[in-house]
Amino acid sequence: MTQNNQGKEPIIELRHVEKHFGDLHVLKDINLEVDRGEVLVVIGPSGSGKSTMCRTINRLETIDSGEILIEGKPLPQEGRELTQMRAELGMVFQSFNLFAHMTILENVTLGPIQVLGMKKEEAEKVAMDLLTRVGVAEQANKVPAQLSGGQQQRVAIARSLAMHPKAMLFDEPTSALDPEMINEVLDVMVKLAREGMTMIVVTHEMNFARRVADRVIFMADGQIVETGTPDEFFDHPKTERARDFLNSIKGH
Repeated sequence: MTQNNQGKEPIIELRHVEKHFGDLHVLKDINLEVDRGEVLVVIGPSGSGKSTMCRTINRLETIDSGEILIEGKPLPQEGRELTQMRAELGMVFQSFNLFAHMTILENVTLGPIQVLGMKKEEAEKVAMDLLTRVGVAEQANKVPAQLSGGQQQRVAIARSLAMHPKAMLFDEPTSALDPEMINEVLDVMVKLAREGMTMIVVTHEMNFARRVADRVIFMADGQIVETGTPDEFFDHPKTERARDFLNSIKGH
């Protein structure tokens, strides 16, 4: 549990969350609170449960036991309430998940029109503002295949923002990108963080974690092993598991 929420209601809360894939115990007694406006960066080795934890927060993965609360309310099981809640938690994946047959503008306006009931003209105005904000407004009438990976990922961020989310979940958003495109996506994320967006970011980008996170959690073997500020974690890791991990990535 976090120590930084005196008098604050956490926007996202996981209590004793457990998850198995068959015999594999992927999440073990996960307890976590994320405050409004907090940037939480989740790091750890592959297979540690980071992405699975991120995906349980909007029920892309179900949990076996425990509880997940959004603004103090349990996660809906299914139906309209779940759709509404997913709209309030923007999710950006490794793969961009854009609709290939739609233009960039149509990709960004689809959710606001269909889920939020926005008029087409209003949705297009919001979408163009967001595409300008992430630096791809000039691509609005192209289809995704005409854009670079970095541009597509920035469109995916704009598409999530168009739903006016209360928080954003990023599941390794740069891992499918060529190295020269990574910074253009991270720069957008840095801006979002500075504007006060609540963010949970699963990433291997340690410089981003150090620069932007309010708090870092380190996961290994399905558990939260360590939590602290970036300076605490990177400069003075408390556990041997975290020290081993940090030593293993220093040469990369």
